[in-house]
Formats: sequence, C-alpha cells, structure tokens
Amino acid sequence: MKILERHDENAVCHLHMNAPERLNALSEEMLEALQTQIESLQTDTSVRVVVISGAGKAFCAGHDLKQMTAGRQAEDGGKAYFKDLFDRCTSVMTGLQRLPQPVIAQVHGIATAAGCQLVASCDMAVAAEGTRFGVNGVNIGLFCSTPMVALSRNIPRKKAFEMLVTGQFIDAHRAEALGLVNTVVPADDLAPATQELAQLVASKLGAAVKIGKQAFYEQAQMGLDDAYAHTGQVMVENMLHRDTEEGIAAFLEKRPPEWSQ
Repeated sequence: MKILERHDENAVCHLHMNAPERLNALSEEMLEALQTQIESLQTDTSVRVVVISGAGKAFCAGHDLKQMTAGRQAEDGGKAYFKDLFDRCTSVMTGLQRLPQPVIAQVHGIATAAGCQLVASCDMAVAAEGTRFGVNGVNIGLFCSTPMVALSRNIPRKKAFEMLVTGQFIDAHRAEALGLVNTVVPADDLAPATQELAQLVASKLGAAVKIGKQAFYEQAQMGLDDAYAHTGQVMVENMLHRDTEEGIAAFLEKRPPEWSQ
C-alpha cells in the first residue's frame, strides 16, 4: 500500500494521501512522496490540474508528532532533525505554488496545523460540510509559525493571528467566508464537486493557465506599479502565443478554438 496514491484521468492528477491510521500526517515518508510527485509534475505536460485529497476520516492532521518526539533523541536534542523536517515541509508547500498546474485541495474531516497549511498552500480548495480547520499547535506549546506563512496569505491578518494564538478551530463555512476555501459542499458531493472544478480548469488553454499562475504569485509580492509593469510584460508574452491568437480568432469567428495543447 502506497502512502501517496496517484491516478491521472482526463488531464487531472489525483494525489491521495493514504495513511488514514495517522490521519494522513505529514510524516517524513508523506513529505518525501509529495516532493517526488511535485518534481515529476513540474515537467508533466499531460497534466493540467492537480487534486490533493486524504483517505479515512481526515484530510491531514499536520506533522507526525511521534516522529518529532523520536527526533529529540539526537545528541543536539533534535535541532538538526527539526530544521531538516521544516525545510522539507516548506519545499513541499512552496513547490505546490510553483507547479505550472493549478492545485486543488479536496478537504474533509479536519485540516490542522501543517494540514491547514497544506490547504492554504493549494491554489484552490473545496471542503465538505462539517470540515474543521485549525492551526492549533499552540495548544501543545508549539506555535504554528510555518503554517502561519500560508494562512496569513489566505485570510485577514487579525483572524489568522486569532486562530494561531488561541488554537481554536473554524468550520468550513467560516473558512469559506474568510477565503481559506473556495466552496463548501455536502460530504457526498465533495469528490464530484472537486472534479467538476478540476475539469473546468483543465478545459482552458494550459499555456495560458501556466503563465497566469506564475504571474499571480509573482505580482502578489510586488508594489502596485511594479505589479502592473510585470503583468503587462506577461500579457505581451501571452498574446504572442500561437494558441492565444487562435483562441481570439475562434471567438471572433464564433467557432470552437483548435488549440495545439
């Protein structure tokens, strides 16, 4: 049994975290498996969208606390182990945003600590009713500092700080209102609703989506003038693409576009 299962269908790659007995914790093994797939997807032109989901009763409960406790047994008290662990987790989270394909989290049960970070690091998220989200490390004396990076870039700053400093959970509808997830659906509709969104995105011109996703995150870190200057150049690049020319011509001629990819 693989800890991370993958199957591709209709240009959508489904990554299914498969460690339900550990609530799909981001263990060393899970992080390694996710990193391997991220590296593979970087150059996989057959995939236009990625969906991440979890087996069992939870999406992801964050880091594996048993492994972290074992890491303390090193002579340095675990310092080197913890740095390597958090570095590898960061590589996965940033790697998702650097993928050319949009990534959708398909969330149910709970998404806590680094699991909530995983949701926030995906480009979009669909959640089942009843899902709970939290950055609750403070409850055990470990402030969720790395999850904070992704969370504070998804929801209003004061609400993010409240979640981090109280350890309290929010429900799926509150997560939607704050912008952590795109939509909330009945649990039975979670997979179909996620697939519907994935197929809608996959139907768009892949080259344009790739260009747009990269520019989206780049401009978000810039000031207003720099952002417009940068995205103006991106629009020029996009306009010169052969398939963009075809898409515009097809629209004007009221016919379906014949894209090369």
